[in-house]
Amino acid sequence: MRFPITRPRRLRQNENFRRLIRETKLSVDDLIMPLFIVPGSRVTNPISSMPGIAQLSVDRAVEECKAIRDLGIPGVILFGIPDHKDAVGSDAYNDDGIIQRALRALKEQVPGLLLMTDVCFCEYTDHGHCGIIKGQDVDNDATLEILVKESVSHARAGADMVAPSDMMDGRIGAIREALDSEGFPHLPILAYSAKFASGFYGPFREAAESTPQFGDRRSYQMDPPNAEEALREVELDIAEGADIVMVKPALPYLDIIRRVKDKFGYPVAAYNVSGEYSMIKAAALNGWLDEQRVMMEALTGIKRAGADMILTYFAKDAAKLLR
Repeated sequence: MRFPITRPRRLRQNENFRRLIRETKLSVDDLIMPLFIVPGSRVTNPISSMPGIAQLSVDRAVEECKAIRDLGIPGVILFGIPDHKDAVGSDAYNDDGIIQRALRALKEQVPGLLLMTDVCFCEYTDHGHCGIIKGQDVDNDATLEILVKESVSHARAGADMVAPSDMMDGRIGAIREALDSEGFPHLPILAYSAKFASGFYGPFREAAESTPQFGDRRSYQMDPPNAEEALREVELDIAEGADIVMVKPALPYLDIIRRVKDKFGYPVAAYNVSGEYSMIKAAALNGWLDEQRVMMEALTGIKRAGADMILTYFAKDAAKLLR
């Protein structure tokens, strides 16, 4: 019997061999932790659909961010849940709003941690949509005006990066122009460029208290079957001044991540969203799979697809293993 000359198994026989030839290496440097900030003091509100994740008041967020920084995670992205909501989401661009207060506290008390902010209105409006409503839909151009106000307010409060997630046409250009004219030309924009109208956002809507009160977001978020359109969206955002582009969700859209990276060679972020997190957590709690193993496999898959950074609720757990 002739044996094969090439035996790939030779380099799989122990962990040291596997380490030496590993093609994709996930690092704590790749991780960004999302946080949900609420008013009050000493508040920790566990999110039932996202085991291990909670809404935090600013003081508790400071404590959490110190732990995140100490794990070596480079940054966080902040989502605000105000105590007052209205039709135009005015707390989003209030210089004393919930995110603005959090930014000032974190800048002072947790130096060295990168502070990113979600720029959108679904958490701030009483109707749960991502901008100003006209009829039964979001008015694109009217929403651009308040997105600009929110971005500039976040910049004044100390944001290191703003991340528009609204999917309004032209918002990256409008925000870039405003930041430059207001004295923040150094502030980068992380654009949610290919954000799909996904069923995987369900737990987030509980966490951010942002479920639409009517209709849905399909008129502005992308249709899941569309890949070429995703590339066009990314190209538009790059042309308007985006510094990093994002694909959201991550796991059902690994092909989009790969195509964006191959076509543009730009820094690419991927959001490992709430539903992806909650599925793994639920299955693990039922004893159906090994949580740590599947978590790391999923994050490595996102990295292998081409993501340079991963926004994930697993950031702390993954960082502990990676250290």
